[in-house]
Amino acid sequence: MSSVQVTSCATSEAALLQLLRTHRRLLVLTGAGISTASGIPDYRDDDGVRRGRLPIQGTEFRAHEAARRRYWARSMVGWPRLALARPNAAHEALARLQRAGRIDTILTQNVDGLHQQAGSDPVIELHGSIHAVRCLACARPTTRADVQRRLEQANPAFVGLDAASLPDGDVQLEPDADAAFEVPVCEHCGGMLQPDVVFFGDGVPAARNAIAEQAVRQADAVLVVGTSLMVLSGFRFARMAAESGKPVAAINRGLTRADALLAVKSADSAELLLPRLAADLLDSHAA
Repeated sequence: MSSVQVTSCATSEAALLQLLRTHRRLLVLTGAGISTASGIPDYRDDDGVRRGRLPIQGTEFRAHEAARRRYWARSMVGWPRLALARPNAAHEALARLQRAGRIDTILTQNVDGLHQQAGSDPVIELHGSIHAVRCLACARPTTRADVQRRLEQANPAFVGLDAASLPDGDVQLEPDADAAFEVPVCEHCGGMLQPDVVFFGDGVPAARNAIAEQAVRQADAVLVVGTSLMVLSGFRFARMAAESGKPVAAINRGLTRADALLAVKSADSAELLLPRLAADLLDSHAA
C-alpha cells in the first residue's frame, strides 16, 4: 500500500475531514499522546524513543516484594494527580463525533478512563483501567480510590510527597525511598493486589483481543490519534486494517510505526485539530 503523508497543513486537515465524511464506521485508535493536554505525560518522544527507564514488568511485579513496594509507593504518590485529570478538547471532540454517529468505536491503549469521562461509548480499553484493582488470588475487585485510602493510612510519610510525574500515575522517587513501604493486600483473602491493567511484558487478555479484532473488522476506516504504535498490541490493529484494504489515517506529532501504511497524517495537536474537524463536520451539516 502506498503512503500519502502530509503533515500540519490544510491539505491533511481536508483529507481527514473527507475521511470522516465518507466513512461512517470509523474506528479511532488512541494512545498516550491524546492525554498529554490533560496533564498526563506520555511515554515516547517525537522519534518514538521511550523516555526514562522501563516500567515494571508484570512478571517482576508478581515475583518480587521489592518490585511491588516500588510500584505501589510510586503509584500512591502519583495517583492523586491522575485521579484529578479531566478530558481535554480532543477527548470531548471524539465523544461529540461518536454521539453524532460519525465514530463507531474507540479503541484505546490508555488506562486513564478519560474517554469515558468525556462521554464516549463504546470504548474498548485494550490495556485495562488504572481505576480498578483486583486480587490475583480470589479475583475480588476493588477501586483504586479505595486502595489509595488504605495506602495513605499505612504509609503517612508518603502523603503529599513531591515527585516528578511519569505516565499513568507513576512518579520518580529516589532509589530505596520505598524500603519501608507497606504494600496493600486483599482485605478479603490476604492475596496479592494488582492494578487491573496489562503490565509491560504481559499479554492483552484473549477475550479483549477478540472484541478489539471484531471492532476493526466491522470498521470501514481507522483513525490513529496520539500514539506512535511502537507497541505491537496497538500497531497490529492498524496493520490489520491496512491489510484488508481499509484506509488508515493518523493525528500524531511524531513518527509512528504505521507511517508506511497511512493514507494521510497530520502532526497538528489533537486537542486543536479534532475540535476543528468536529465543528466543520457537524456544525456545517446542521446548517
